[in-house]
Amino acid sequence: MSKLHISRRFAALLAVGAAAFGPLAQADEGAPLRTALDPTFAPQAMVKLGGGIQGFNVDLAEELGKRLRRKVEIEATEFSGLIPGLNSGKYDFLLAPVTVNPERARALLFTEGYTETNYTFLARKNGTKLESLEGLKGKTVAVNKGSNYEGWAKENAEKYGFKYDVYGTNADAIQAVMSSRADFNLAGNTVAGWAAKQNPALQTTYTVKTGLVWAIPFRLNDKAGRDLVSNALKCMKLDGTIARLATKWYGIEPAAGSVERTVAPGHGVPGTENYDPTPVKPNCA
Repeated sequence: MSKLHISRRFAALLAVGAAAFGPLAQADEGAPLRTALDPTFAPQAMVKLGGGIQGFNVDLAEELGKRLRRKVEIEATEFSGLIPGLNSGKYDFLLAPVTVNPERARALLFTEGYTETNYTFLARKNGTKLESLEGLKGKTVAVNKGSNYEGWAKENAEKYGFKYDVYGTNADAIQAVMSSRADFNLAGNTVAGWAAKQNPALQTTYTVKTGLVWAIPFRLNDKAGRDLVSNALKCMKLDGTIARLATKWYGIEPAAGSVERTVAPGHGVPGTENYDPTPVKPNCA
């Protein structure tokens, strides 16, 4: 477990209306905020050679901690255990990249998105370069258990005539491609791009545009906690922090109008269930 020590900010925001807040904001101000992520999803999170973890979402946790005036404790675990852990109360929120889809939007409260997430196929450099989804016929796709990519594979395997194998971590799914047990790994565009950048034996191929985003999930009964973190994200977009983190870890500066730079009018992801459209003026004091 890695602890991110943080500076002091937003004291007034935390104090106002605490009695009405949900579990995150009701907690003792000195108590750490508990979160988790899968450390095999580089560049979102990965193990450092000298110990600990690093990545876009680790930096995001550190920045949130600074702005919320709280210590953030990150537990590294498999993706499949993250949402059950959140719902059981083990975690206050999740810093792992969680795709906002209709099923999750009904069951969880999300902040607004911080990164667009598309699905990219990763292949061996000397393997098949996928030109279209029809090219999946007869192939094997490796996916991370419990991820949105497993859901996509399950929904589309029969349609496109491929089979898919499920692995406990995305690193294991990538290794299946490296060892020729699978033709492709399906993962997020940032994850696939990072893997190909780090390993010259791999290449990114076809990308499925989704229109979906990653956002930070909370339990349904923690609206005030969600709104508190949502406010911090809005401020991080306004001062360019999210865009800087994206440039650092993805290698591409987000364009004007991208989700990394665009503040939602209310709290949550517009157009999804449990989005609160009430206009919000970010408190960035």
